[in-house]
Amino acid sequence: MSNGLGQVLFWSLLLLATYSYFFYPLILRILLAAKPQGTVQTAALDDDRLPMVSLIVTAYNEAGRIRDKLENTLEIDYPADRIELIVASDCSADETDEIVRGYSDRGVRLVRAGERLGKEHAQQCAIAEARGGILVFSDVATRKPADAIRKLVAYFADPAVGAVSSEDRFISQDGGLVGEGAYVRYEMWLRRMESRLAGLVGLSGSFFAARREVCEHWDIHSPSDFNTALNSVRLGLKAVTAPDVLGYYRDLKDPGREYQRKLRTVLRGVTGLARHLEVLNPVRFGLFAFQVWSHKLMRWLVPWFLLGLLIVTLLIQGIHWFYGLALWGQLLFYGLALAGHLNPKLRAVSAVRIIYFFVQVNVAIAQATLQYLGGRRMTTWQPSAR
Repeated sequence: MSNGLGQVLFWSLLLLATYSYFFYPLILRILLAAKPQGTVQTAALDDDRLPMVSLIVTAYNEAGRIRDKLENTLEIDYPADRIELIVASDCSADETDEIVRGYSDRGVRLVRAGERLGKEHAQQCAIAEARGGILVFSDVATRKPADAIRKLVAYFADPAVGAVSSEDRFISQDGGLVGEGAYVRYEMWLRRMESRLAGLVGLSGSFFAARREVCEHWDIHSPSDFNTALNSVRLGLKAVTAPDVLGYYRDLKDPGREYQRKLRTVLRGVTGLARHLEVLNPVRFGLFAFQVWSHKLMRWLVPWFLLGLLIVTLLIQGIHWFYGLALWGQLLFYGLALAGHLNPKLRAVSAVRIIYFFVQVNVAIAQATLQYLGGRRMTTWQPSAR
């Protein structure tokens, strides 16, 4: 490799590796400044004007948590004659269905899928039987404040809104709030900018709502949070975030399973995008396509850009002191991530925790991509123990 080519590759790979995390948000800010977008017009309605809502809780083998979920859900502040609660069971093999049937006298309805084909298939079965004009989807692990549904519904007063996403809040095993680190704040900031432009490219899968017409074409092989955002755009609507609507759920009891959760999430996301490559066409989807390219595809390519950057830096590190310093910087970065992996106590240091999280995410992305290319697909799911 010539020195000139090596330097071009170095700077190109550096730009590509940092694009989705740094340059993409900058472009969004420029677009918002050049063409300010109006905020979503919410409206709090009187009880007699509230729309019919179907709240769909997806469950698989949740006997240990389903009672708490149902009790929390039954505390919702919404007129009883304008809301129905459906538990979509993905062929649960434990006592989940029996427990749910025990709540039938309190208005809870069980919809059991005919075969276990995954979360989205169970949701589809429930959609077919739901009566609401607004469909709200939730996981068993997520707890909602009593006013959450009212706040979600208020966003649909804007006719341009097709779907609304809550924002996640994690609770540690001792009951304290966690997840307020730099990465979560960054993601929420990015989501709010996307919401103001072409709309979200993915909702919070644990708690979101959509108009019934948005849910008519339900792809059971794509994550519902992505598919709902895509369906909204297809109908000339958009998915927006609701910063005032929060869904609370506990962090994993076994932190070692966090990596497997990330792996499953990315594999399902890659599968979903691969099934709907048309969304990458800017002629058809405009700015939304740009957001999907930047937020999803380019981020999933980051581990490969970083690997290429490390290799190129190793090859050219002798031609100038800067590239030698760049090599040592990368080695230090990955060394800190490895140290954090081997010694969890080091993750108490903020810098190590952020680096460790970043590297872990990208390793999961790389592994999920290789699994996808190797033919692995994931539709069924096993909820993580919390």
